Amino acid sequence: MKKTIKYQDLARILLGAFMVFAGTSHLTFGRKDFQAQVPDWVPLDKDLTVILSGGAEISLGLALMLWAKQRKLTGVVASMFFTAVFPGNISQYTKRRKAFGLDTDTKRFVRLFFQPVLIGWALYASTAVNRKSKFRLGKLRF
Repeated sequence: MKKTIKYQDLARILLGAFMVFAGTSHLTFGRKDFQAQVPDWVPLDKDLTVILSGGAEISLGLALMLWAKQRKLTGVVASMFFTAVFPGNISQYTKRRKAFGLDTDTKRFVRLFFQPVLIGWALYASTAVNRKSKFRLGKLRF
């Protein structure tokens, strides 16, 4: 297992805690706001989509914090999760849906730039991307 630096461990634990909090908010106080982000083309009920994504986010957050032996795998899966939910952010922007205090087009547009940050955070903190910015998963190198 590749060694991490202190900052990567801290970043991984902070991201995991953030994900557990966000996932919990999917199931509780933020449920309506998250429903506003579900694109109309998703074939599931909006509430069910929010519940399922909240459960996935809690699971991934816990895995990032507690499953250090498989941190690279959990980091890649977390980055895939952030990629998969990005259309919800785009939908919120294009449909001009107010949620989470994003009540202007400018705020919703700026929010779009945070998703790539989360993707990069997951990859860096889990060592899926090394310090030389090479993506490695097992024997695969990109």
